[in-house]
Amino acid sequence: MNFLVFLALVVYVGGIWKFWTGFRRTNFSQGKLYLSLLWPVLLASKSYRQNFTKALKG
Repeated sequence: MNFLVFLALVVYVGGIWKFWTGFRRTNFSQGKLYLSLLWPVLLASKSYRQNFTKALKG
């Protein structure tokens, strides 16, 4: 069970890092910290999902 928690934490932090470093590729201009921290919840939004994908590419 601890391994799954660790793995989830690694994926979460990795998502934060990738979005943070690729933020300039998105259509967003503000809310970098907020949008980075809440990425798992915001993926439900099609617009955010498209911008998240843009941030990951590169």
